[in-house]
Amino acid sequence: MTSVEVLFRYGMPPGETEMAALAQFNNVYGVRRVRFNEGQKTILVEYDATRLTEDLLRSAGLDIRESPR
Repeated sequence: MTSVEVLFRYGMPPGETEMAALAQFNNVYGVRRVRFNEGQKTILVEYDATRLTEDLLRSAGLDIRESPR
C-alpha cells in the first residue's frame, strides 16, 4: 500500500449524500482520512494511491474543481 495525502479544491460543499458515499470509500477504496476546510474550499484526502482516483471522488458526488498536477 502506498499512502499519500492529496489536497483537492471543490466547488459546492458536500451534503449528506456525498458524505455518506465518501464514508463508504473507507473500506472499499482505501481512504484513510478526509479533512475539509470550508473557508478555503479544500478537501485533504489521505488514501491508498494504488486504489483511489480523482474519478472515484467525483463518483461520490464531490464537486472536485482542481487537483494537484
